Amino acid sequence: MIKSLTKTLLAAGLIAASSIAASAADYTIRATANSNENDEDYDGLVVFKNYVEAASNGAIEVELFIGTQLCSKGAECLQGVADGSIDVYISTSGGAAGIFPYVQVLDLPYLMADDRVAEAVLQGDFTRKMRDMALESSGGKIRLMTVGNTGGWRNFANTKRRVANPSDMEGLKIRTVVADLPQELVKALGASPTPIPWPELFTSFQTGVVEGSKNGITDIMGMKFPDAGLKYVTLDGHAYMGALWWMSNDKFMAMPEDMRAVVVDGFYQLQQATFASPKRKSIAAYEEFVAGGGDLYVPTPAEKAAFKEAAAPVYDWFKGNVDGGEVIFDALTSAVAEAEASINAGRMADIK
Repeated sequence: MIKSLTKTLLAAGLIAASSIAASAADYTIRATANSNENDEDYDGLVVFKNYVEAASNGAIEVELFIGTQLCSKGAECLQGVADGSIDVYISTSGGAAGIFPYVQVLDLPYLMADDRVAEAVLQGDFTRKMRDMALESSGGKIRLMTVGNTGGWRNFANTKRRVANPSDMEGLKIRTVVADLPQELVKALGASPTPIPWPELFTSFQTGVVEGSKNGITDIMGMKFPDAGLKYVTLDGHAYMGALWWMSNDKFMAMPEDMRAVVVDGFYQLQQATFASPKRKSIAAYEEFVAGGGDLYVPTPAEKAAFKEAAAPVYDWFKGNVDGGEVIFDALTSAVAEAEASINAGRMADIK
């Protein structure tokens, strides 16, 4: 009887505890990422959820929806953020460009030299400037919380030949998204831009509809593109694969300041996780690519300078054709200059 009573009391205690936990959350954040649990976006969201729920002492609950349960495309998902059916959503610059065209500044080639520069830039006032622009564009509905990473750096990859100079790009059919900027870049380098939906890219490599792409190595290996004939990767690092994390401004501002501080700190934790995740995952991906017979080429400084020079017309195109382009371009290039100066000064102090 005592044993039975103990079990009954224990069960009652568990039910009571779960009821308290369920009622403890004063705020619920519904966050979605159109990816999977092997992706950097998921890594970031897990860290965000853990931090926010713990730091708020259970006052905030974070619900994760990974995949396309809540929405499936950038415009649809951002509309969900604007109308409040989605609280947090992550997009690439291409996915948000239809609503916020100036975010394509992150796709401009060869402006940020490495991870250290990119991470310094994205943790500073440049991101706050983009946040202000997005709030204005969305009528105060969509707030940019942070910019992380989703796949490392974009590099040129193809099925035909090693690309060491811009002239080696001549005539290659390179897959791009529908957005104008990546198409302008491919054209500036002498190749032929070919918009292809991501799910169709494997077959397009097999059939020769396209001969190249501009992706990070984790995406290349995750999609098994070498099995479709992709053999050559040039580590030109032309664009940092920025991940834009959006939040319903109404949901955010409805919280008291102490809870908003927890959310902001949670996005910092998320950002750091997404900075780190691609670095680790890319090690095995590069090893697998080379072990399978892939050709991995690192351009010399002179060759990389040639790529940057060939791509220069894209900067003028962006400033002249994208709404808000000149303002955000100046904000980015100024932030890069400041980051490089600070990093170089710190490096010199550290090596002496």
